Amino acid sequence: MSREGWEGRRPATDAEARALASGTRLRILRLCLDRPLTNREIAVRLDRNPASVLHHVRTLVDTGFLVAEPARRGNRGAREVPYRATGRSWELDLADRPAPARDPVLAAFLGEVAAVGERQLRSTRLGLRLSAEHREQFEEELHGLLDRWARRGPDEGGERWSVFLGMHPEE
Repeated sequence: MSREGWEGRRPATDAEARALASGTRLRILRLCLDRPLTNREIAVRLDRNPASVLHHVRTLVDTGFLVAEPARRGNRGAREVPYRATGRSWELDLADRPAPARDPVLAAFLGEVAAVGERQLRSTRLGLRLSAEHREQFEEELHGLLDRWARRGPDEGGERWSVFLGMHPEE
């Protein structure tokens, strides 16, 4: 694919690709995208053990995908550290990585759909027959659209939505 639709992207380092090679970590990034959450809050939302989630949070912090906000006092006076996603994952190009580095995106999507229920999923399919040139153009236009919306920032008081896009050749 041409890189014209990927302005500002750079190839992921090995550490970044490994950090993003987890459906759980991708879901954590989504949860912390527009509001900081503590490890405990993340664990509750994912229905996971806090110790397991902390391992994922530390991996994301170490690679710059999450940042710690100032500590605060929790309900029982314990010190809690909220984490916020930096948005850096959107700046990376994983297209040249082996498939296992991209498979967690599907796992994260399926986990998110399971959490909200399939009845709330708005989906569609489209079959196309495209020359290599038109396929490239189509991908660049789709990515450009997603990129514009990703960079515009959240609407004050808006609802949280996720978009998953998959494209594959047919047999």
